[in-house]
Amino acid sequence: MQRYVALLLALLPITLAVFGIKLMRDTVFGILLTPIPNLTLQFFLGALAFGTGFYIFGGFVLHRDQKRDKVQKRFKRENIAKK
Repeated sequence: MQRYVALLLALLPITLAVFGIKLMRDTVFGILLTPIPNLTLQFFLGALAFGTGFYIFGGFVLHRDQKRDKVQKRFKRENIAKK
């Protein structure tokens, strides 16, 4: 059950990043979505969504690997609790 919850929590930022890529792609092809007033704003919202999703998922993976001691020396922290 915990693995399914972890999968669902990992899918949320991935979905956000994919939506950001879609917004940026639509901007390149000139497709404007209804609630957004112009293409420039749509591109920046897409870049923000992509960056946020990528940052959250990357932080999740880094934190998990730090707990399991599978990171390089420069990414190690001393205060990470081990199970």
